[in-house]
Amino acid sequence: MPRLPHLSPPAVLALLYFMFIVLGAGLLRLPMANDGTVGWMEALFTSTSAVTVTGLIVVDTGTAFTLFGQMVVAGLIQFGGLGLMVFAVLLLSALGLPIGLPQRMVLRQELNQSSLANLGPLARTVLKVAIVVEVISAAVLAIVFVPEFGWAQGAWHAVFHTISAFNNAGFALFPDSLSQWATNPVINLVIPFNFILSGLGFVVIADVLQRRRWHRLTLHSKLMIVGTFGLILWGWAMFAVLEWTNPGTLGQFDQAWERLIAAWFQGVTPRTAGFNTIDTTAMRDETALATMTLMVIGGGSTSTAGGIKVTTFIVLILATIAFFRRHSELRAFGRSIGPEEVMKVLALTMISLVLVMVSLFVLTILQDDEFIVLAFEVASAFGTVGMSMGATGNLTMGGQIVIIIVMFLGRVGPLTLGFFLATRSRPQVRFPEGQIYLG
Repeated sequence: MPRLPHLSPPAVLALLYFMFIVLGAGLLRLPMANDGTVGWMEALFTSTSAVTVTGLIVVDTGTAFTLFGQMVVAGLIQFGGLGLMVFAVLLLSALGLPIGLPQRMVLRQELNQSSLANLGPLARTVLKVAIVVEVISAAVLAIVFVPEFGWAQGAWHAVFHTISAFNNAGFALFPDSLSQWATNPVINLVIPFNFILSGLGFVVIADVLQRRRWHRLTLHSKLMIVGTFGLILWGWAMFAVLEWTNPGTLGQFDQAWERLIAAWFQGVTPRTAGFNTIDTTAMRDETALATMTLMVIGGGSTSTAGGIKVTTFIVLILATIAFFRRHSELRAFGRSIGPEEVMKVLALTMISLVLVMVSLFVLTILQDDEFIVLAFEVASAFGTVGMSMGATGNLTMGGQIVIIIVMFLGRVGPLTLGFFLATRSRPQVRFPEGQIYLG
């Protein structure tokens, strides 16, 4: 323990997440939290999935856990989504205790910031936005759930699914997720609104609330808004075109507007939200592959979403365009992006690719499922999405351990890597340039 203060901020952050996962598993294992069918492995898997806001499940959340257990899951989602250090700093502020440099360093890591300035106000903005959006959304969702389940159960369904949606968790209290409301306009508007808004990133939200005009927004905010809008349209159109005549998915609906609504939800939910309103096991292979790309891309930095992040994907595209145009720097919205940012993006993408490939390789050894099904599972775990094509329920203990590790690294890994990418050091010795041949 004496060495704990000497740990680096990413190590402290990873340790906090790990400790919270273990605590959550212990709570879910209590007799008052489950129906007696949840063992230690199931509790650990569920706790990891909740804290990392993934949504993959090995037991049905709505039946295997009691109301207390479901409340524990919701709490794990909220703390894991908004960030453990955000709550810690807000608690210290509420108690009137000073926030020291070590706490600020960890908070900077949690919020993926390069500066220690304005961390407190940003943390408060995160909590304010979460409270306002979740309260309003829960009230609207109650319109759907209360008439069907009664006041008490209906209100809890509204609260639970709002927390799950805002934190991009994808946990649902129904075995078929939200398939019962595939064409319900309230569900198809409120749930996506929550995970799209929080997926933008709290830095973008704070920037929009403060500046309020497009030309005054930062480059990061502009890239996130445009990239998110483009990925939403692409995902919606992609799913509609590929699944329009599939009787197992969109083809089950008679009306064109019903298919468009279902395609809308399934087109945006891979952005690490994890809910589904159609049977994902019935998707065509080409749709599954396209969905995996969205899961790996994920949402925004300092958001509740996972993946390599939208800005990373955009910088990769801009770098490719700049290469073929023979430009020495990247340009977007009248601003330039230097080669150092490109190196950061390449490092993050390469590490993510290695993690996905190694995990998939190990999982194919341990499991007998089809390759596309296992690849979908790994992409979902890495992107902290929670969608599955049926592999989760068939996972062996070894397979569950692999997915647990991927979920943990998918959530904490990019934050940890961001610390090293933000730490710059100038070499004291420069070597002569050499030449290598590429392509």
